[in-house]
Amino acid sequence: MQHSLTTGFFPQLSVIIPTMNESRTLPELLEGLERQRQIQLEVIVCDGGSQDETAEAAKRAGVILVQSDAGRGRQMNRAADRATAAHLLFLHADSRPTSDLQLHDALEALVATCAQAASKRIAGHFRLRFRRQLKGNDLAYSYYEKKSALNRAECTNGDQGFLMPAEFFRELGGFDESLWFLEDQRLAEKIRRTGRWITLPGAMETSARRFEHEGLGRRMILSALIMNFHSIGLTEFFDRADNVYRNQENTGRLLMTPIFQLISDLNREAGIDVSRQRWRATGRYVLSHAWQPFFYLDAVVIGKLFKTSAHPLLTLHDSVFKPITRFAIFEILTAGLTWIWFQISWKVFSLLEQRGSPE
Repeated sequence: MQHSLTTGFFPQLSVIIPTMNESRTLPELLEGLERQRQIQLEVIVCDGGSQDETAEAAKRAGVILVQSDAGRGRQMNRAADRATAAHLLFLHADSRPTSDLQLHDALEALVATCAQAASKRIAGHFRLRFRRQLKGNDLAYSYYEKKSALNRAECTNGDQGFLMPAEFFRELGGFDESLWFLEDQRLAEKIRRTGRWITLPGAMETSARRFEHEGLGRRMILSALIMNFHSIGLTEFFDRADNVYRNQENTGRLLMTPIFQLISDLNREAGIDVSRQRWRATGRYVLSHAWQPFFYLDAVVIGKLFKTSAHPLLTLHDSVFKPITRFAIFEILTAGLTWIWFQISWKVFSLLEQRGSPE
């Protein structure tokens, strides 16, 4: 595979892949990148100290290998420092392009959008397609695949790939290295505030291994809790939940009871006034995501019944439901309903986990 160290080679796109013990997944991604046509790629793998054959796999493929301290944000920043192309694409090691012209078409779409807008402050992401080993949860996976094509707040993450002008990435200051989690979501929302996201042509395939190992429902609940706590500034949760982000190869079925217990402990220790403030902030956060049930019905029910990609219920939410619920009483009501959900879910998971039930 060519890279910018080859004499006379000028890449159009630098593909950056952070790795940590990805010897089983990285070769297939590199093969997919090798098959890309009508585009000159510079591929940079930044390894964070893998204990398997990840680095050797990168060397065999002939790509640029960079070593750094562990931390996906840190790794991607170090690799970006080595990049020479005018555009950067950040991919996870378990990602797979789904056509041999995908990166050519994606770069063309981004360049055309930037030219039309006369701006470099535009980034693109792919819609997702899950690569699954287990059957079941078809509606849930279908919903998340369709949701990944949206350009709404908190719908964009690193699994979808981040494509942007290198100039824009450096202007943004790169990925935030100050925390060990959510580096992709933080950059995604910074882009949303200061620039613009577009959905690129084609789908990026990603592994469903974490969902299948941990349980799709459990992982979705934990992800929602994490995003809520990040949004409301409950950093104590991340300080004490040291196994929230375990390495994927070590994951098993998530135990939710300790997570609910930790949340309860944090609120008890903070006192009733602070706890009430947190629940109200959580109500506000949940209300900001009230569009998701509307979109679920659009994507999974209306879309399948009428073979349409229109989103009439999402439009109804944005034009009617959202303006109506912009009052404090709805925050308080949503906070109360969320508290009830929390208590019921805690009891249900406690019973399931005591019995050793998989769900």
